[in-house]
Amino acid sequence: MSIDSGTTAWLLISTALVMLMTPAVGFFYGGLVRRKNFISMVALSFIVFALVSIQWVILGYSLAFGGDIGGLIGNLQHFGLEGLDPGQGDTAYPPLLFVAFQLVFATVTMAIVTSGFAERVRLSAFVLFVLLWTTLVYDPLAHWAWGGGWTMGLGSLDFAGGTVVHISSGFAALAVALVIGKRAGFGQYTMEPHNIPMTLLGAGLLWFGWFGFNAGSALAANGLAANAFLVTNTSAAAGALSWLFASWIRGKPSSLGMVSGAIAGLVAITPAAGFVTVPASIVIGVAAGLLCYACMLWRINRGLDESLDAWSIHGMGGLWGAIATGVFAAAAVNGFSGLIEGNVQQFVANVIGALAALAYAFVVTYILAFVIDRVIGLRVSEEEEYVGLDLSQHGERV
Repeated sequence: MSIDSGTTAWLLISTALVMLMTPAVGFFYGGLVRRKNFISMVALSFIVFALVSIQWVILGYSLAFGGDIGGLIGNLQHFGLEGLDPGQGDTAYPPLLFVAFQLVFATVTMAIVTSGFAERVRLSAFVLFVLLWTTLVYDPLAHWAWGGGWTMGLGSLDFAGGTVVHISSGFAALAVALVIGKRAGFGQYTMEPHNIPMTLLGAGLLWFGWFGFNAGSALAANGLAANAFLVTNTSAAAGALSWLFASWIRGKPSSLGMVSGAIAGLVAITPAAGFVTVPASIVIGVAAGLLCYACMLWRINRGLDESLDAWSIHGMGGLWGAIATGVFAAAAVNGFSGLIEGNVQQFVANVIGALAALAYAFVVTYILAFVIDRVIGLRVSEEEEYVGLDLSQHGERV
């Protein structure tokens, strides 16, 4: 097939937009931690980007999109990108561009998981975790949903990563937080965000990058991309407002809550962006904001130190989005009907796909973190934690 210049240009732009989301996660998280850990939190996202970039071109892409092995994982036919023509392929865009587009999805997923490590991870253990987690968790899930794996065969719909990216990263962050334990002093004294404007900036960059994330997943510059673009923005706005007003009822309207709601709306619409209408995206976004806000309050009341809320926003928002896709999918958008149009089978397939991703990501991550912790130790010493990771791990300070 000949290369289409419009599609190729759009995918190049989308890849660049999604790349921006990895450092944006660092800025978002960096503003939420204490000042002495700001550099560390941002640096983790850059380290993730570098490590996963190498892992993906050597091994990850082939495991995700290589020939299917039992519906569970890809083979090594594309090890080191073997067999991929730099120019033409079977699509309207160069095969290597698809590799790059999928690469930036893998990097931002791992960046989200850093929430579970916040302010207490040993850098050497983190490097090992990143390489193993991407290989053992992300790559198989990407194959399941997009590379010809068993959930794809089942008919589960995930347009841009509700299960692959958000359920996996959110529940992985929760598993890591449970293994690594609470920060020293957590629950005894307040650990307020040190720079909310930085978090707002990170959220703005994430919102901007998400247009490439969702609309780019149409893999063409067409009407489906336009639909994904608009429902993405609409759901984000709905989520921002629902969280804002919910927090206003309980006290003051929180700017941090508003952008958290926007992220919740963006997460929830991710699997649905190529399957639902604009009115449905409002419902999805409003429900995401309220659900994720309630999950955050539950986490606080339970004393769980997954305090950057990857679980409540990405994990639970992604779970809702995957289920909502099975409910609100409209044939008029992309040929797939959901429960609201009488397709019970689609709803069931999406529930199964979501719960399978949840269970796999949580269990494998918990085991992986537990083993690394026992072998080399995930956590810095009490003294290093007290000093802060900026100095103890990087020898730098703000």
